Amino acid sequence: MAQSDSSNRKNTRARVAVVAAGVVSPLGFGLNETLDSLRNSRNCISPVTRFSVGQCRCKTAGQVSDDRLLATQAEAPRSRRLHRASHMMIQALTELVAQEPHFEPELTVIGTTSGGMSYGEHYYRSLRQAGDLRRAPTWIANYPAQKPVIDAQVAFGISAPCQVIANACASGTNAIGHAFECVRSGRYQRVLAGGYDALSELVFTGFDSLQASTPEKCRPFDRHRTGMVLGEGAALLALENLDSAQRRGAPVLAEIIGYGISTDNFHITQPDPSGIGPRQAMERAVQSAHVAENEIDYINAHGTATLFNDAAEGKAINRFFNGVPVSSTKSMMGHSLGAAGAIEAVVCLLALQHQFLPPNMRTNRGRLFCAQSFRILLASVEQMLRFSCAGLKHESCNRRHGVGDSPGKRR
Repeated sequence: MAQSDSSNRKNTRARVAVVAAGVVSPLGFGLNETLDSLRNSRNCISPVTRFSVGQCRCKTAGQVSDDRLLATQAEAPRSRRLHRASHMMIQALTELVAQEPHFEPELTVIGTTSGGMSYGEHYYRSLRQAGDLRRAPTWIANYPAQKPVIDAQVAFGISAPCQVIANACASGTNAIGHAFECVRSGRYQRVLAGGYDALSELVFTGFDSLQASTPEKCRPFDRHRTGMVLGEGAALLALENLDSAQRRGAPVLAEIIGYGISTDNFHITQPDPSGIGPRQAMERAVQSAHVAENEIDYINAHGTATLFNDAAEGKAINRFFNGVPVSSTKSMMGHSLGAAGAIEAVVCLLALQHQFLPPNMRTNRGRLFCAQSFRILLASVEQMLRFSCAGLKHESCNRRHGVGDSPGKRR
């Protein structure tokens, strides 16, 4: 009998609704500001102010304003001790809870790469220089990757168990994909998912030393692209079994209908030049969603503007799709690493809700890097959307891809 029940659960997959979302990024605080920046093609990359970049090639990043971030938080001593990443997570969860106060997650899945890295920097420098270590307990306590997640949950009385996925730039997308599978399998009814990362000097100078960052403008898919620009932020999605959400009258913003993942062992930092890794991820995503590739209306690409990524990703899209509109919103806000996939999932959510295509800034139409069968979006465009794909994330060895559906438009 137990085996029969297990088999039935596998054959009957639940539909997964997005019932609320929250975001903070260089594009703005909340969904409305993010939407306004996207529609107005706003450049949200600025000179780095958090630490000295005098000896770096790259001088810019997408940054979240500390004045606004900390102004919304309590003045209690505990709040002042928290890492900036914790404040970002609290900000994103504040918006999500305001939209859907009755959402009670059974599980939280969050992606990140850096955790409280800047506090680790403070500790190391004080230790090395025999400096003042009175703040060491605060630095150590707020350094682990799970701490910002716990801080956000405590702020709202959420006690769900937390899973942290640290898979480089794929982390945020991977977290949402895992959460999607948790609900789709029927094991969970409600899962909170997303990603966060805050700028840190160690990560910034590391990318600069690798010459992956650009001293110029970030120009995804441009023939003359010279590298990426880093960013930061946090984004959260409230995922719920669609039947459960409808029974309790929760708003359904969109539906996640597919997820694909692949592994590329070509090189620790470079994708296989053939694009086989991202192509397999996309194939598996549309198979998981039970849609055809020609039904995809928009792809929010990884599009880091590095030579290797854009070439491999472009080949993968070329070989799998025909004429699909593509843009990389990293051109506007930078690459927020573990938060990137989550923020870009929110971008796709807004595109589906408001029926427009986000832009790919600073790419010259006459300098596209190759003959393409996809359409680079050089400006925000109003267009009817049904299915959008978010988060072709490649870093280290992993890539994944998600397919989202506009609510009420399933066949």
